[in-house]
Amino acid sequence: MRIIDVHTHPIFLGQGRKESEIRRLVAHGRSHGVERMVALGDVLNYGARPDEAQLVAINNETGHLQQLHPDYFIGFCYLNPLLGETAVRREVERCVTQFGSKGIKLEIANNASAACMGAVMKAAREFGLVVLQHTWSSTNFPASMKDHSDPDDTAQLARRHPDVNIIMAHLVGVGFRGVLAAKGLPNLFVDTSGAFPEDGLVAYAVEHLGEDRVLYGTDLPIRESSVKIGAVLDAKISARAKQKIFFDNTARLLNLT
Repeated sequence: MRIIDVHTHPIFLGQGRKESEIRRLVAHGRSHGVERMVALGDVLNYGARPDEAQLVAINNETGHLQQLHPDYFIGFCYLNPLLGETAVRREVERCVTQFGSKGIKLEIANNASAACMGAVMKAAREFGLVVLQHTWSSTNFPASMKDHSDPDDTAQLARRHPDVNIIMAHLVGVGFRGVLAAKGLPNLFVDTSGAFPEDGLVAYAVEHLGEDRVLYGTDLPIRESSVKIGAVLDAKISARAKQKIFFDNTARLLNLT
C-alpha cells in the first residue's frame, strides 16, 4: 500500500541534521513503502516555549529538508502562539512563501483552549493550512502539565473553528476517550502516532469517526515505522479503509497531487 506519514520529526533534539542522516531516513521510509513524510520540526530542542529566533531556526531546518528532498518531505510551520498575532502571522507567511508549508504544528507552549490560539487559527484560515495539535489524555497528568492539550481541549478548538481542519495528534496517547471527543466534528482528524499500539484502537477510531478521518503517523524517530504500519495492517477494518488511512486521507487533506 502507498503510505504518507503525517507525523515525523526527522531532526529531533539536535540529531538528524547531517545530510547522510537525512538520506538514511528517506531510505528507511521508502523501504517501508512511505512515499512522503510530513516534517514537523525539532519542536523540543529549545524547550516548550521557543522565542522568535529559535522558531526561525527550527523552521529553516524543516525548509532545508524540503529543499534537499522536495519529492519526499512536506513541511509544517512550527509556532509558539504565546508570541502574539504579529509574530505568528509573520512566521506563517514566511514558511508558506519560502518553503511551501502545508500546515501548522503546535506542541506544548500553551493549552489548545488558550485565547492566544485565535491568532493561529486566523493565520491557518488565511493561508489554507491544516493545524496539527499535540494532544495527550491528561487524566493522570499533574497540574504542572496543564499546557499539554487534553482531547477535550483539542475538540473544543475544533468546535470553535469549524472552518479550519485540525489533526489531533497521537491516537494511542488520546485513547478511546480521545476518539469520542472527536466524534461529530468533521474538521477534526486523528493521527495514529504515539506510544505502542493498542489492540482494537484503530478499528474503534474508524468505527466512531469514519474511515476518512484517521491518518497514518508514527512520531518517527521516537516510534518505529514497522510497528505503526503493523497496527494499521492488523486492524479489523477493510482494505479500502487501510489505504485511506495510509495515504488517501492525508493526500486529500493536504491537497497533494
